[in-house]
Amino acid sequence: MRMITAAAGAALLVTALAACAPGDAGSGGPPGASGAPSAGASGGRADLPDLVGKGLQAAEDRARAAGFPAVTTHDATGRGRLQVLHRDWKVCAQAPGHGRRATSVRVDLAVVKISEDCPPGGDAGAPPSAPAGTMPDLVGKGVRVARRALPSDTSITVKDGTGDGRLIIVDTNWRVCATDPAPGAPFDGEPVTLTAVKTGEDC
Repeated sequence: MRMITAAAGAALLVTALAACAPGDAGSGGPPGASGAPSAGASGGRADLPDLVGKGLQAAEDRARAAGFPAVTTHDATGRGRLQVLHRDWKVCAQAPGHGRRATSVRVDLAVVKISEDCPPGGDAGAPPSAPAGTMPDLVGKGVRVARRALPSDTSITVKDGTGDGRLIIVDTNWRVCATDPAPGAPFDGEPVTLTAVKTGEDC
């Protein structure tokens, strides 16, 4: 009698374990527990909204709500100003543009202060680049942007282009008129001189 009871108990245990096996429809586990990809898995695509013309804070909120969590910003004027209060800025251009995109893409917004006009083309703040071993074209860029475009070990001198010897203290308020070496010249660690004037002044 005891042997029959033990055998029956073992059979019940095996049946219970089989019912809880992974992938079984009756497991009662969370959705996706079987190893099949869920509908919200990473690597999906979604519609990126048109963010141009919107306030920066609103644009960021709409991009993230649409499924694009990676949002960056930069000063569209090329002065390199930081966006501290996002409600004080508006969007002039976006990359990539609106449309169906991978949700993993980084959305970069070119912005100006809400009281300013967007630059021609929407973005004059793209980082300058040049072939290896040559001087990038920094003319027209803000002094801060120009500094960041050069290798971190570069010796840089900035001088007042008016000849008045003014000190360049807030570098986002100055723009480059000329460089030495000149744009496109061979460059391999030589000291760089930036000639600059205040934003709004003529070179």
